[in-house]
Amino acid sequence: MDAPPADTDAYESHRTGSRAAPPPPAMPRRGLLALATAALGTLIAAVLAVPGAAFILTPLKRKGSGGEFHSVTRLSQLEAGVPRSFAIVEERRDAWVHYPREPVGSVWLIRQQPGQKEQVIAFQSECPHLGCAINIKGDQTGFLCPCHTSAFTFEGQPTNHVPPRPMDRLEVELSADEDPEVRVKYQRFRTATEEKIPLA
Repeated sequence: MDAPPADTDAYESHRTGSRAAPPPPAMPRRGLLALATAALGTLIAAVLAVPGAAFILTPLKRKGSGGEFHSVTRLSQLEAGVPRSFAIVEERRDAWVHYPREPVGSVWLIRQQPGQKEQVIAFQSECPHLGCAINIKGDQTGFLCPCHTSAFTFEGQPTNHVPPRPMDRLEVELSADEDPEVRVKYQRFRTATEEKIPLA
């Protein structure tokens, strides 16, 4: 009788007459390289997706429909009953670039006569008809949009049937200084609608 081999697996194979299953083939080097390349590509794509999503979701961090108060002038610089136009200057920032301050619009300010409830009223200078810039009439009796002849009183009320609504009033606040800062909450609104709808 044959002596059993020292190796158990060999002995079992010898006893049963079967061969042990061969070990699984090792992955070729080319396959390992392809797998590593795919994993690296997935990682890079994930890293790049984060700023890409920020760029899409926040293309420009301008002030939204809530607006922001801007210091425009001092109360002493306004003469009662005389409209004055002031530029609104803001910074812009997207996901990658911080832009310098630049004008983004303008407002009309009118200081009220003493004894009025509001010391200063402010209007968006964009016409509610189609967004053209509103100016003062040549005879200084009200506002006029030169594009399509929308006309308004100095209280912002339309005097013809061109504009769909009055001029858009803006919120005003005054600082507590001896000569108060006039701050305006700048917003833009949808044109060609009867309702005053803020733009995002």
